[in-house]
Amino acid sequence: MRVMNNINYSIIITYMQQIDKENLKNFGARVKQLRIAKSPSLNKLAFSKEGVTSATLSRIENGLVDFKFSTLIRLVQTLDISLLDLFKDYEFNFPSDD
Repeated sequence: MRVMNNINYSIIITYMQQIDKENLKNFGARVKQLRIAKSPSLNKLAFSKEGVTSATLSRIENGLVDFKFSTLIRLVQTLDISLLDLFKDYEFNFPSDD
């Protein structure tokens, strides 16, 4: 029975990791959409504001980084938007507790 429980936990953890990756990728697409509305050039925007670097912004847009809260704050400063605007009309995918 213990082996079966470990297999079930592995499946659940793998599923949760996949959901996290999808959320990061979708969030990155949202960030890119907002950034393009401000400036089509990633480098130009990143270098014109004190916030995140162009490399960090690129990794966020491509869903390659699970970032810290402090990076999120710098991101909204770079995009010159509020946290509320960043998450407005955005739906995260969360696994159910079933």
